[in-house]
Amino acid sequence: MPPVVITDIYNIIKIKEIVKGQFLKMPERDDVIKHLLLDSRMLTEAETSLFFAIEGKRLDGHNYIEELYTKGVRNFIVSKKINIDTYPGAAFVHVKDTVTALQTLAASHRQRFDAPVIGVTGSNGKTIVKEWLFQLLSDDYAIVRSPKSYNSQIGVPLSVWEMHDFHEMGIFEAGISEPGEMDKLENVIKPTIGIFTNIGEAHNEGFLNISHKTKEKLKLFINCEALIYCKDSHEINQSIGEIIQHRIDDDIFKTFTWSYNGDSDVRIRGIHKAANKTYIIPKYKDRLHEIEIPFTDEASIENAIHCICLLIYLGIDFETIAKRMKGLTPVAMRLEMKKAVNNCTLINDAYNSDLGSLKIALDFLKQQATYKQKTLILSDILESGKNEMDLYSEVGEMIANSDINKMIGIGPALVRQKKIFENLNDLEYHNFPDTESCLKELEADTFQFETILIKGARSFRFERISKLLEEKAHETVFEINLNAIRNNLKVYQNLLHPETKCMAMVKAFAYGAGAYEIANILEFNRVDYITVAYTDEGVQLRKAGIKLPIMVMNPEVRSFETIIKYELEPEIYSFRILRKFVKVLREMGVRGSFPIHLKLDTGMNRLGFLEEELESLSNKLKKMKGIEVKSIFSHLAAAESEHHDEFTWSQIERFDRMSKFLMSALDYPVLRHILNSSGIVRFTKAQFDMVRIGLGLYGIDPSGTLNDKLETVGRLRSVVSQIRKISTGDTIGYGRSGVAERDMQIGIIAIGYADGLDRRFSNGVGHVIVNGAEAKIVGSVCMDMAMIDLTDIEAEEGDEVLVFGEENTVASMAEKIGCIPYELLTGISARVKRVYYSE
Repeated sequence: MPPVVITDIYNIIKIKEIVKGQFLKMPERDDVIKHLLLDSRMLTEAETSLFFAIEGKRLDGHNYIEELYTKGVRNFIVSKKINIDTYPGAAFVHVKDTVTALQTLAASHRQRFDAPVIGVTGSNGKTIVKEWLFQLLSDDYAIVRSPKSYNSQIGVPLSVWEMHDFHEMGIFEAGISEPGEMDKLENVIKPTIGIFTNIGEAHNEGFLNISHKTKEKLKLFINCEALIYCKDSHEINQSIGEIIQHRIDDDIFKTFTWSYNGDSDVRIRGIHKAANKTYIIPKYKDRLHEIEIPFTDEASIENAIHCICLLIYLGIDFETIAKRMKGLTPVAMRLEMKKAVNNCTLINDAYNSDLGSLKIALDFLKQQATYKQKTLILSDILESGKNEMDLYSEVGEMIANSDINKMIGIGPALVRQKKIFENLNDLEYHNFPDTESCLKELEADTFQFETILIKGARSFRFERISKLLEEKAHETVFEINLNAIRNNLKVYQNLLHPETKCMAMVKAFAYGAGAYEIANILEFNRVDYITVAYTDEGVQLRKAGIKLPIMVMNPEVRSFETIIKYELEPEIYSFRILRKFVKVLREMGVRGSFPIHLKLDTGMNRLGFLEEELESLSNKLKKMKGIEVKSIFSHLAAAESEHHDEFTWSQIERFDRMSKFLMSALDYPVLRHILNSSGIVRFTKAQFDMVRIGLGLYGIDPSGTLNDKLETVGRLRSVVSQIRKISTGDTIGYGRSGVAERDMQIGIIAIGYADGLDRRFSNGVGHVIVNGAEAKIVGSVCMDMAMIDLTDIEAEEGDEVLVFGEENTVASMAEKIGCIPYELLTGISARVKRVYYSE
């Protein structure tokens, strides 16, 4: 998470008293604290930062104190003893638990304010409701709200810490994963008004049942003056009865309810859907009203009704409510990264602009290492509630610490405050009063080999700038969810011992997802090694700025010089390869010991040294100079299959025996690894020193054990290019293999086998999803297009076609044609545009 800034005066001595900590040594000075820092990678201003060393299962913040001290941080909250003599001039506040200390500090800060605070929880819709309320109420209040989905045990205190004296309302969301967590979040948020969106089966793992989860979530509202919820929810309604009973002698507590079916404060008497809009008919105090919203899906309707009820409770008249609800805009839940003109990368976050989301976007920009040149296109920040000069001074401070080389400011406020940005060192600044003026002068050719972040309020319509800068490609797109990569990595890491290292596989263009983009997110999330199949893949990653150790699994002799030049680490699987690699090291005059990885064949009968070769190999390793064995590893042949467990265990035992024999010849420690994604799940006792995570990162567990925890990473989509009617007996496509058995309506979609849609899906074997319905592929899949049956589906030309994703999984598609998911993912061609997004 990015560091959180606060302008109210807090110093380290005051914070020490608030969190009830103890100085390990009395500090030499009482530093002013502006930034709360939880992640060493997010450091902006060292002098005014306070680092909370949070200890997790795999990562421990205490391990990054030395790095932060070197960078200038001098204030730390810790829960372990520190050798303070190593850090002269630093202040260390020792507490029992650093997360608790963070929450205590935020709770103390919250007590300073009397403004109304809305707390939102529920299984779904929290972020949408929060963002819509911000849209609906910004004309009436200066609002502080949770950035994005900051609703966790650390996200909530960081959100509340952003409250200032000028804010007139707070809107914070809260999420929990186990009992006892909501009590802590309630103490931080202290909501005066609550909204319980709904309750569902999602994230049930930590609770006894759905009733238990409902009661835990309701703890957020125990001290509210009012709670808004749908009375039709049996679980919520029943559990709320207990809260009312608990507060029976306290007339402060109220409920404000809505319902389709029963008695409630607001009764929904009708829902009428039309093209791209819905009319909601609420009845309140015996009067019917009509409210239009520009959405038709059920989730949006439910979220909108919660917002309507909150506006009614606040006393806003129905004419104003109707006007504002009609103007609701979709909530941008993600920022997208895609290829742009002239070898640029475009990060598009052009749907909202506030300080919280700007911090997140700038942090994402800073993570991108492909190009040194970084450009920000920013609109005025609307409805911040801050004095304009103070606001843009803070924006300038953020930009100064974000390694940005060029900025284009759009909007009258950025024109007025241009001196702030013109005075920043090493920043090229341009400004325009509006988007139209910018577009008249902006030329795509002026951007070359740079990463461009577009960040703007919706009213500035920055999508026009995005369209100008995007690399033109055909309409088939492979969307990659970077949040899902993070989640899936964490799922596997949670199965590992704290000391077990992770090697991530990004071979074959990262299973079709894009090697650099995936490697970059893995490096940021602190995996230990990256593995590629061939040297050129590793070279591309090095050129793009990836610094992690990279193992090359299939090194060719002719590539050895390149491997050495780019500091890649070869897999050595035979005496010939070992001998030739050592020879090249000598010829190139490489000094020191170059890292290599030894591959053992334990039964896969592919590459690797055999057991009978180990004595000879051991002798050679003792004599050879210039190499260092970083790891010894092997491959499991069938870890996903219970049927082959006996063979898998024999492989593991053989590997243990063989690797120990080799290690006895070496006088330094060596990493050992044999488990792949399925092995991590099914053979947890064989973790050795490191594991290799491959297909599991991309949301597919070959063993089937983790399917409910892994998230879909890739979504392949296209469009309906044309719709036409054909008659009974007409044939479809090449070879006339598709024959209409009735009058049909077919759609031609913009994807073919040259894009990665396998020809085996022809003639009804495969299907795609159009407007939520399955549309069978008819006729033969062509090179650049395919035909689908739309006879019983409402569809128009230009409609989206989902080839695979969450609804039509790549695993289910692979099963239909008797292949494996690897084949389909790696078969997506390079001409298909990749779009990377982060929630």
